[in-house]
Amino acid sequence: METLVPIERIASKIYLIRGMKVMLDRDLAELYDVETKILKRAVRRNIDRFPNDFMFELFKKEMEDWRCQFGTSNGDKMGLRYKPMAFTEQGVAMLSSVLRSKRAIHVNIQIVRAFTQLRQMLSTHEDLKRKIESMEKKYDQQFQVVFEAIKQLLSEEDKPKKKIGYTVKEKQKTFGTKARMN
Repeated sequence: METLVPIERIASKIYLIRGMKVMLDRDLAELYDVETKILKRAVRRNIDRFPNDFMFELFKKEMEDWRCQFGTSNGDKMGLRYKPMAFTEQGVAMLSSVLRSKRAIHVNIQIVRAFTQLRQMLSTHEDLKRKIESMEKKYDQQFQVVFEAIKQLLSEEDKPKKKIGYTVKEKQKTFGTKARMN
């Protein structure tokens, strides 16, 4: 089967919001090659298919946290007319029943595979951590340095990566500092 969208591209659009792995309506619309408003309209017409554990709209505070990642429009102060919808893996699977294009079906299959692959990677990471801890208990102090180094590498992967570029607040501080220096 032909790959319409690389899994890496899909995985980069999976976010952790409210403790759930989700994809946002604008990203899904882009992957399905439809306008976001068309996707939202299809969901609203079939809202019974999307309970809260399948899809939810972001709160104002969540939108503020994500503001620099959203596009702009003539809407409210945050640059968004409508609250973004966040879809869990089950919600994404349900989208194929409301968006009936061939592309939506094939992209959905790839998205579900990306979620599955992500879940497998996380469980493998946990398994590795448990194995190292059990080995640590078996072996003496001479291997302690090795175990500490491995633990440090594993914990670095868990830390959130620093974002590239400026946030609005950082930008204001930087420009404010330079202006005072002149």
